[in-house]
Amino acid sequence: MPNIKSSVKDAKKSAEKRLFNKSVKSKTKTAVKNALTSVEKATPEMAEKVTLAVSALDKSASKGVIHKNKAARIKSRLAKKMAKASL
Repeated sequence: MPNIKSSVKDAKKSAEKRLFNKSVKSKTKTAVKNALTSVEKATPEMAEKVTLAVSALDKSASKGVIHKNKAARIKSRLAKKMAKASL
């Protein structure tokens, strides 16, 4: 445990930020997972779930939780799988 006042504050802020990042990352992963299972089964609501996943990825990338290129890569892979499933 830090003794210096500013270090105590930094530790507290880091803990809060870690919880925030964890929740955002979890929501994003869930949305992507739901979209992938929907695309693999070629369900009618597949496009809607992919849209939700893309939105979640954009939000987490804009907040700095994940890297913007990682978000772009996942979105691209989702779009490819959706195009292949809709054929």
